[in-house]
Amino acid sequence: MTQDGETYDRLNAVKQFDASKLGVKGLIDSGITTIPKFFVHPPENLSDLPIREDDGIDDVIPTIDLSTVNDRSEIVDQISRASRELGFFQIVNHGVPVEVLDGMIEAIKGFHEQSTEVKAKYYRREYGHGVSYISNIDLFHSKAASWRDTLQVKLGPKCADAEEIPEICRKEVIQWNTYVTQLSEHLMELLCEGLGVASGKLKEMTFSEGRLMVGHYYPPCPQPDLTIGITSHTDPGVLTVLLQDHIGGLQVKHNGKWLKVKPVRGALVINIADLLQILSNDEYVSVEHRVVANSSNEPRISVGVFFNSAVSENLCGPFPELTSPEKPAKYRQFTYEDYMKRFFTKELDGKSLTNYYKL
Repeated sequence: MTQDGETYDRLNAVKQFDASKLGVKGLIDSGITTIPKFFVHPPENLSDLPIREDDGIDDVIPTIDLSTVNDRSEIVDQISRASRELGFFQIVNHGVPVEVLDGMIEAIKGFHEQSTEVKAKYYRREYGHGVSYISNIDLFHSKAASWRDTLQVKLGPKCADAEEIPEICRKEVIQWNTYVTQLSEHLMELLCEGLGVASGKLKEMTFSEGRLMVGHYYPPCPQPDLTIGITSHTDPGVLTVLLQDHIGGLQVKHNGKWLKVKPVRGALVINIADLLQILSNDEYVSVEHRVVANSSNEPRISVGVFFNSAVSENLCGPFPELTSPEKPAKYRQFTYEDYMKRFFTKELDGKSLTNYYKL
């Protein structure tokens, strides 16, 4: 029931929002001063854990210099330590020019700030398209919607046709795909070396080939204390590479508290995803993270690339090299296809998918 006694039909409200293809940006452009009820989250989603505010907060998530002048074994050690303890780290001197990073942010911002009429032709929920624009992938599964819109582009193993990619960001997305593919292969080698397995193991399993890009747009929110940008979740693949702008808002759960991931100029945020935790037999950790609703006066932009298997029949499970009678496998084997089907039929809600495969 609503305050005036009328029955609130959430499903109908969600359907109307989805059919309008306005997205959250369109709601803001319409002049709203209060958010629709289906965006309001229960208090436990918003205040379940305190925000850590100590002086050392900026140093908790490490920034690792990948410069070739640094000793490779030291870089491997730093990445391995961060992947085991935090599941998150930032990288600088990664080979992607700052101009490319800035251009990518501006291109994604440009797409989202086009008119609804221009964006509407990309708005779709059906799978199988190379490009889609959407508000909340889990809109019809989640308990409450989140305050963001997303442009999604399939980058690999076969990139979406150039003509499919919106012209306003086409050049930047294609260029980003080249850089992020090279970077991912380098990162996967370093991560494998940190586990003590062959450096090419993840690449051989096609994990650098299955690439999906999301360009998130978080408009200013008139009631940021009532909703969230992305609810607490873990990522499904092996690795995520994230470019974030200067606004901030990404938080990582660690030791029962939320840590802010401070934007670092020219840096990329890297996080371990669920499949790599499974493959590493819990040596590396995939941790919950979220994005708070945008309380600033300007939009927040981020661009994430998820790295997944390119072969749906691939069998996944702990690397044999990392199991022994003393350290038995903690997960059963499963196909990548089964894994992703389960991911897309649940809402974003923490570790439930990983736990499903635990022995």
